[in-house]
Amino acid sequence: MSQNLSEQELIRRENLQKMIDLGLEPYPSKTFPVTHLAKEVHEGFKEGSTDFQEVTLAGRFMSRRIMGKASFAEIQDSSGRMQIYVSRDDICPGENKDLYNQMFKKLLDLGDFVGVTGHAFITKTGTLSIHVKEFTLLSKSLKPLPIVKTDAEGNSYDEVTDPEFKYRQRYVDLTVNPEVRETFVQRSKMINAMRNFMAEKGYLEVETPVLQPMYGGAAARPFKTHHNTLDVPFYLRIANELYLKRLIVGGYDGVFEFAKDFRNEGMSRFHNPEFTMMELYVSYKDYEWMMDFTEEMLEYVALQVHGTTDLQVGENTISFKRPWKRYTMFGAIEHFTGIDCSEMDEEALRQTAKDLGIHVDKELGKGKIIDEIFGEKCEHELIQPTFITDYPVEMSPLAKKHPTKPGIVERFEGICNAKEICNAFSELNDPIDQRQRFEDQLELGKRGDEEAMQLDEDYLRALEYGMPPTAGIGIGIDRLAMIMTNQKSIQDVLFFPQMKPERAVVSEADNETD
Repeated sequence: MSQNLSEQELIRRENLQKMIDLGLEPYPSKTFPVTHLAKEVHEGFKEGSTDFQEVTLAGRFMSRRIMGKASFAEIQDSSGRMQIYVSRDDICPGENKDLYNQMFKKLLDLGDFVGVTGHAFITKTGTLSIHVKEFTLLSKSLKPLPIVKTDAEGNSYDEVTDPEFKYRQRYVDLTVNPEVRETFVQRSKMINAMRNFMAEKGYLEVETPVLQPMYGGAAARPFKTHHNTLDVPFYLRIANELYLKRLIVGGYDGVFEFAKDFRNEGMSRFHNPEFTMMELYVSYKDYEWMMDFTEEMLEYVALQVHGTTDLQVGENTISFKRPWKRYTMFGAIEHFTGIDCSEMDEEALRQTAKDLGIHVDKELGKGKIIDEIFGEKCEHELIQPTFITDYPVEMSPLAKKHPTKPGIVERFEGICNAKEICNAFSELNDPIDQRQRFEDQLELGKRGDEEAMQLDEDYLRALEYGMPPTAGIGIGIDRLAMIMTNQKSIQDVLFFPQMKPERAVVSEADNETD
């Protein structure tokens, strides 16, 4: 065998073969008729009632206390754990009694999937249990689960010392730390609440291409691939904005998409190269309308997920109750630094950044310098949900110019817990202005800005057919999920975050749970 197996893994394989030799099927294919979840029994059973006199549960075999002819054990399903009482005379009557000693006492390993049928009762110690009449092996586990212990304060932890273990082997993390599952249940509730909110407004959920001949809609570095049949390069999308706005041109009043986007950039506890973005575009609206809409939707989402608008996030209580605080970008910089940079040219901004102790690369233009100053001096101050509005035109090549503020566009970002969670515009629908903005981006690219946008001729052609006034927004689902589930890292709200190549596998003999 090519695998390097630990002693406990070898024992489990021996147990597997012994089960087969006894005529037991370790991986049966027949449907197992589960009737209840552990949580349903715990919540519904009342002592003295005739309810739950025949229940069938299935789950992982997680603990065992053998007491001669009888044993207590625990099984864990998707809802929690249930104690079971197993008597040799019940599950292996007559001449089959030795099967109990062989199978249940010796060959069954912790982590195996089992099914039980019996009735609920309260033990002498007051523990709700299932008195098992039928016991079925459903799937043999060949690797031991990590040990889970409880400290003096009652906190559970596992003995896995590698901090990357839970992300590489999420399937084990979800098993030994069932509370982790609740994070992803809340994430799903959050997405469903957003989806329902927008659908009830009459907006259409759509799908747009992931493989794109030209990337756009954001300032980011793409992943590049190649299509063999067409013999042309393709890019994994960095945003779905330009395709969704093509649909507005086509006549839809409102479209949205929960999209997987990909950006070939750095990784951190706030960044994953593959992430989920929800983008919404609504015709005949502007960014002021979109701010009101965003407040309303995220207040609704918090209530749907938690039943309250006040969420505990780390040491802070964050309120999603409307209305949110609003600053202009230059107003925020002045508020937190005391410096008014609204009239500064590029050189003055560079000097201001230097005076504030902020390093800016020489290839960055005026807009990126302003963004660096804001990010270093303002963003960490914004804990409660806050809108930052009215960005410099250099930072926003897809946003409409402000009608009364020269050099400013109608754009806002939502900041919460010191991080951006959404970005929105009154969408630029002037094809001549848009072409010039794209050409300005090409010049930034020539200066070395790897995140500068490309010039998309097909998108410009779509605008030339005419796009109505439109408001658009992108909401970072993963970052919002971090807040809604009180997690410190984006990796904790992704089932399978991107990781560095795995190191050589180390023996897991010390992780056995029996």
